[in-house]
Amino acid sequence: MKQFFKFVFATMLGIFLITVLFILVVVGIIVVASGDKTVDVSSNSVLRIALNTPIAERTPNNEIASLFGLDEKNIGLNDILANIKKAKTDSHIKGIFLDESYMLSGQATTEEIRNALIDFKKSGKFVVAYAEIYTQSFYYLASVADKVYINPKGIFEFNGFSSDVTFLKGGLDKLGIDMQVIKVGTYKSAVEPYFLTKMSPANREQVTSYLGSMYDHFLTNISKSRKVSVDSLRNIANNMLIQTPEDAAKYHLVDGVKYKDELLDELRDRTGISEKKEIKSIDIAKYTKASGDDSDTSSNSRIAIVYASGEIAGGDGDDNSIGSEKISKTLRKVRMDDKVKAVVLRVNSPGGSSLASDVIWREVVLTKKVKPIIVSMGDLAASGGYYISCAADSIYAEPNTITGSIGIFAVLPNMQKFFNDKLGITFDGVKTGKFADLGNISRPLTPEEKAILQTQVNRGYDEFTKAVAQGRHKTQAYINSIGQGRVWTGEQAVSKGLVDKLGNINDAIASAAKKAKVKEYRVVAYPEQESGLKALTHGMSAQVRTSMLKSELGDNYKYYNQIKEVSQLSGMQMRLPYEVVVK
Repeated sequence: MKQFFKFVFATMLGIFLITVLFILVVVGIIVVASGDKTVDVSSNSVLRIALNTPIAERTPNNEIASLFGLDEKNIGLNDILANIKKAKTDSHIKGIFLDESYMLSGQATTEEIRNALIDFKKSGKFVVAYAEIYTQSFYYLASVADKVYINPKGIFEFNGFSSDVTFLKGGLDKLGIDMQVIKVGTYKSAVEPYFLTKMSPANREQVTSYLGSMYDHFLTNISKSRKVSVDSLRNIANNMLIQTPEDAAKYHLVDGVKYKDELLDELRDRTGISEKKEIKSIDIAKYTKASGDDSDTSSNSRIAIVYASGEIAGGDGDDNSIGSEKISKTLRKVRMDDKVKAVVLRVNSPGGSSLASDVIWREVVLTKKVKPIIVSMGDLAASGGYYISCAADSIYAEPNTITGSIGIFAVLPNMQKFFNDKLGITFDGVKTGKFADLGNISRPLTPEEKAILQTQVNRGYDEFTKAVAQGRHKTQAYINSIGQGRVWTGEQAVSKGLVDKLGNINDAIASAAKKAKVKEYRVVAYPEQESGLKALTHGMSAQVRTSMLKSELGDNYKYYNQIKEVSQLSGMQMRLPYEVVVK
């Protein structure tokens, strides 16, 4: 009888939990449905922009997930740019307030938002920036504002760029793990952390070059906005002359030192709000649902934007990775759609699987035969990211886009000492052929096996440089001379012939429309994002796991992610040497 009651209680508890979950999902659907309603914007409003989460290419469809606290309330670059453009002509918006942003985004993404703000200012409306802490990335964005303010006790970072590489060889040696590296490219330094303890001369040369190019661009644009010479800015940074908020004002990098309440009083004056009333403001994420100009939606002609963002791998991928199967299907779909007159392939990728990259490249080649295809590069379009781009009609990049890295490598760990000496584990077996166990990580590669793998990598590099030479109308010898795994900024890539023009995604769209000879068109994004409910059921476990890890690891999550990516490497790789983080 006791067991009977335990069974009944467990069954009732299960039914109760399922019912609660069902109710939550239904409520979520209702919330999402009601969330589609247009948001009204009050007159004399301020558009508040606070960018403190990573900026994806597209706003993720995670409204239901937000009910469970799993989303990070991200807004994508697409909606940020669209909202700033909409605010330019919105009579209810009097100006933009850049508020306390850390800019957890790449340099090119920041560049696009900065240029959108410059265009917004042509309307005559104001842009005001305020922060307690100015990172260099946020200051670069804020420097276009009419007025830049800092908290009296705030922090102002302005000391130049740096880029660090984490070398793993010492730790691998202690574990008895030997990373067997096969590569092509003098500058293909992705594998250096496995067998070196510091940067090679070639890698130091390329990092110094592209970091210097990005820094020069950074200083030049701040100089134009703040009317301070580049030499003066360089001197301020080199000697770290700004150590207090008052120093930032002294050297004319900010317009004043204010507390938040003083800043809010200024915003009241600018919008005509009395001292005792709250400022009418709307966050940029919420502003997405405000009504705007829909004049271009009546046309049947379409310009398709195909988003290819993240690491390249086989399969379908997701919003944060490029699945060769999914992107290939998408390119075929837009290629065969008569309503689609041209395609913009938006690439933001450090590369990845050589095979998956080639699958996507083939679809780009086939699309080019049918209709114009223009590439717009984001923060990264390197290695495999460049490979899938090179066959397009033309390529646009921001000056500080990271691209190039034309090279290939393969890595196979030899964990014999780790298994034998650290764990006391040994292996034995039989095989039917000399190379039947090629790739076995419990032993080192033989010289013959290394030669086989090197031949495969060499062949991959030859195919890579040949594809780039054909796409860019250059000789293979020339591509080899600027290839070798070397990384370039977008500005440098234009001079090398790897990129056609400097410009943003809107420039690429305009170019695609011009080449297709269409004047009126709709811009449609692909691949289609999963519905909120499907995304919830499809990726709930992954979101829970990621959310918990980020919560526990904080800033160290990126190191966990890097180790995870290394452990998942399979086959030949077209990949950026390492994660490029400019500090």
